[in-house]
Amino acid sequence: MTIVETPAAEVAAPARPRHLALTRTLFLLAALVLLILMFLVSLGVGARGISFAEVWQALWHPDGGETSFIVHEMRMSRACLALAVGAALGVAGALIQALTRNPLADTGILGVGAGANVAVVIAIGLLGVTALSQYLWFAFAGAVLVTVLVYALGSIGTAGATPVRLTLVGIALGAVLGGFASAITMLNPDSFDDMLRWSAGSLAGRGWSTLAVVAVPIAIGLLIGAVAGRPLNAISLGDDLARSLGANVTRTRVLVIVAVTLLAGAATAAAGPIGFVGLMVPHVVRWFTGPDQRWIIPFSALGAALLLLASDVVGRVVLAPQELEVGIVTAFVGAPVLIVLARRTRVSTL
Repeated sequence: MTIVETPAAEVAAPARPRHLALTRTLFLLAALVLLILMFLVSLGVGARGISFAEVWQALWHPDGGETSFIVHEMRMSRACLALAVGAALGVAGALIQALTRNPLADTGILGVGAGANVAVVIAIGLLGVTALSQYLWFAFAGAVLVTVLVYALGSIGTAGATPVRLTLVGIALGAVLGGFASAITMLNPDSFDDMLRWSAGSLAGRGWSTLAVVAVPIAIGLLIGAVAGRPLNAISLGDDLARSLGANVTRTRVLVIVAVTLLAGAATAAAGPIGFVGLMVPHVVRWFTGPDQRWIIPFSALGAALLLLASDVVGRVVLAPQELEVGIVTAFVGAPVLIVLARRTRVSTL
């Protein structure tokens, strides 16, 4: 009987992917635990400090008192909105970076923020809309319409909607709309006082009604993002190789753009243009997940939600009893990280 010796490397090879998947799963669970803890912290931090015991009592035994009202109606709605907006921005950033094969891309290249901004400017300056509940719909509609326009213009010609063409059209159209919005704002600056907080990126003053408006589009966008991971992995190898592997490149691109539009449009409509989250979090996530989109997308959702919730808590504390808008806090955090990314000799691969 002949005995064939198997090299140790071949025996150990199947164990490595299982070990890697287990490690990533544990990190994902750790991020979820941190997110829950930060959620509880956010319920106790504000103009009026509430102890953990009081927060816990109000959560499980609401009595209609002042503490119960603050926890349930003011802080819990704000924290839940931070989770939804953060997850939306993180996944939207991961998807657009995978679609354009650019690790430093963000949703702004599709004109989402510019569309929302110009729609709000038109609503306030020309239509006299002043309430947040009213221009929320304008912001979302503007984001959707401009993204559709970017895709339509980028699809003209035989080459179709390639990542490069979408990027160029989105940046150009965003610049035009930004100039148009600035012109309207300068003609009547007094009318836009209510828009200042929204344009800085804020979660203050948002209640359950705001979350109810954006919950469905964000949920749909997250669902599409979750199932897009595998075909995006194939597309990262190149269109021809992706097709040979059975991936539908055109359908995947359309679905990803729909998901990005829903996620970034809803997040921008609810909280204003919050920068750096969708750019920074997916890039950092790839440092320890690698280029596999099936892991990048859930990690980006949890990481961005944690970042936005923590930034909102910091914004309530740093200038107490006043508040610093969450968009300003994320800019302070994101700018140094972006500098570090720019100085790296190797950018995380996609």
